[in-house]
Amino acid sequence: MKNEFIDITSYDEEGYKPLIDFGAWRVAELRYCEELEIQNLKSMQKHNETDEVFVLLSGSCTLFTGGKGDTIHEMDGVAMKPMELYNVKRGVWHTHTLDKEGTVLIVENQDTSDNNSPTVMLNEEQIEKLNQIFAVNGFRK
Repeated sequence: MKNEFIDITSYDEEGYKPLIDFGAWRVAELRYCEELEIQNLKSMQKHNETDEVFVLLSGSCTLFTGGKGDTIHEMDGVAMKPMELYNVKRGVWHTHTLDKEGTVLIVENQDTSDNNSPTVMLNEEQIEKLNQIFAVNGFRK
């Protein structure tokens, strides 16, 4: 296959990696990393200029939200199902935890970066809430 017609790419390391950027969009992959284990989640992020789509490809992932606005509130979570699309709306605080087999496909604006995606640290009460949500709604084996 001529690579001038099709780019073939993959990623098999830990963490987040943009794989394809084109025009206004980006496709990335998120894989398990220790930083994203439930006991290590200490922050949430929101994107001010884009929705962000998550698709669970393998393993397990729990997606958490924290409402909109300047502060985190209305915390909730969902155990993702494989091959379903989860569209986190622009401006919604979110984070996620993956098991060791977890792989998530991400589609977002190509220019998504720390410059337009603030991160806030969770306080102890919010961390406890995240853990409670995970206990009830977290990924299942």
